[in-house]
Amino acid sequence: MQEASVIVDGRRARGDASRRAILSHAVDLASIEGLDQLSIASIATAADVSKSSVATLFGNKERLQLAAVEAAAERFLATVIEPARVQPRGIRRLAALLDLVVAYSEHRVFPGGCFFSAAAADYHAKRGPVRDALAAQLESWTDYLAIVARFAMEQGELPGLDDPDQLAFELQGLFEWMNLLATIRDTDEPYVRARRAYRDRLLALGADPAVAESVLTPGAALAL
Repeated sequence: MQEASVIVDGRRARGDASRRAILSHAVDLASIEGLDQLSIASIATAADVSKSSVATLFGNKERLQLAAVEAAAERFLATVIEPARVQPRGIRRLAALLDLVVAYSEHRVFPGGCFFSAAAADYHAKRGPVRDALAAQLESWTDYLAIVARFAMEQGELPGLDDPDQLAFELQGLFEWMNLLATIRDTDEPYVRARRAYRDRLLALGADPAVAESVLTPGAALAL
């Protein structure tokens, strides 16, 4: 019985590793070619595995796309949200999030820029589970920005703020325009301008100038 359990566990571990590897290729490819273009055949080619292997793991195109959205969310969490949590809740964490989300696009965590921006453009008018999953992830991110901003407001760190949800909306709007221009023009200028805009918005709301200025320099908000 113990030997059988070891065999089953080994197969499960190999299956999980294969699934993670295939999904890594899937999210990278989707960020470039679009989530709507993702298919079992295209991923099999990108991951250099058989179509039957991909089909066995995911079943059909929609399940593959939904798994890709989840994998992309995990990568975003690990790249942007988790590192920002070294800073206490409030203005310092908000500054860290803004710093990291610019770096996320600039460093091409996904080769085509932001996975979610590209996927949302594909699915904004296509109803169904994939669009719902994308909408949920985008809402989760803006909600988190608003929560962090609200905490800063309640602590008196943003005395000029009275609507954290509005601020989150504005900050994400800046991100979307930055990401689009940077990817389509292949230039770093939008990243510099976005950092300035984030700095100016925080200053206008009464943030500590040292914290607001930290957003201008990559990594500085994490070292406050």
